[in-house]
Amino acid sequence: MSELTIKLSEEMEGFVRQKVASGEYEDSSAVIEEGLRALDREDPDLERWLQEEVVSTYDRMKSDPSRGFSAADVREELAARRARRNDR
Repeated sequence: MSELTIKLSEEMEGFVRQKVASGEYEDSSAVIEEGLRALDREDPDLERWLQEEVVSTYDRMKSDPSRGFSAADVREELAARRARRNDR
């Protein structure tokens, strides 16, 4: 097994230590390895989503811009939704 030194924020270090202290993981290396495995599993899903949904949506919007919303429209809608939520 090879060795690699990494620097973590205090928050991430605390997270790793908590996972080890809980007994969920044997040591800090096991926590980091599991995180890297999760990233590895997620990457193909993200790539597939980007290719299958994002690219095709972008292509449709580019071919017919009238189907889209301006940034101002989006901000206005978000503000209205926020106001409705705060009124509850």
